[in-house]
Amino acid sequence: MTSIQRIRPAGLVVSPAFSHVAVVPPGATTIYVGGQNSVDEAGALVGADDVAAQATRALRNAVTALHAVDATVDDVVQWTVMFLDGVDLRAAYGAIATELASDEPPLVMGVRVAGLGVPGALVEISAIAAVVR
Repeated sequence: MTSIQRIRPAGLVVSPAFSHVAVVPPGATTIYVGGQNSVDEAGALVGADDVAAQATRALRNAVTALHAVDATVDDVVQWTVMFLDGVDLRAAYGAIATELASDEPPLVMGVRVAGLGVPGALVEISAIAAVVR
């Protein structure tokens, strides 16, 4: 195996948004992106109460972190997306779905939480990626 395998097994729901299993080949470099909120370079919250705007910026920050180590969204094995309880999940996912779309989508875990570390944050996104070189 020379590339990441993303699998949607028979017997499980088929979704264009996520796979169920990922296998990373030996020798791949694993990359962990810590939780990214909707903050700018100075740490100021971007998007106020707009969950779609916050999701977009949080994803942009995660992509910036990936690019810092020569990785892209195509290298992501799993996204974890945490939402403040009560936000509009359709608006949040809808804002980032096209950026994450793929013929072989990564695994995705969505979690509702009571609060996030950044005051006013509605979304936090982290990732695990693997680069096969």
